[in-house]
Amino acid sequence: MNRTALLSVAGALAGAVAMAQATVPAQAAEGVKCYGISAAGQNDCANEAAGHSCAGMSQVDYDGMDFKAVEDEAACMAEKGKLEPFEGQNPEKA
Repeated sequence: MNRTALLSVAGALAGAVAMAQATVPAQAAEGVKCYGISAAGQNDCANEAAGHSCAGMSQVDYDGMDFKAVEDEAACMAEKGKLEPFEGQNPEKA
C-alpha cells in the first residue's frame, strides 16, 4: 500500500471514530436519579428538561430539573431529593 492510500485509510478511520463518539448520547450514572440535590456544576449526566446535555453543566444549586445518581430511593430521600424532576429549587436544600 502506498503512502497516500495509507493516509486516506487512516483519515477515514479517524473520522469514523470521531463521528461514532459524537453520536453516542450521554448515559446516566448508575443508580437512582435523585432530583434537586446537586449543587451547580455537580449534576450527573445530561438532562434535556434542564436545558443541557452534559454532566457538570447545571448552573443553579439544587435545581429540580437536575439530578445526581444515588445508590437507591432511600438515599435520595435521606438527601431530601425527589425521584421525579420538578420546577424550581429544592426548598429543603436551598
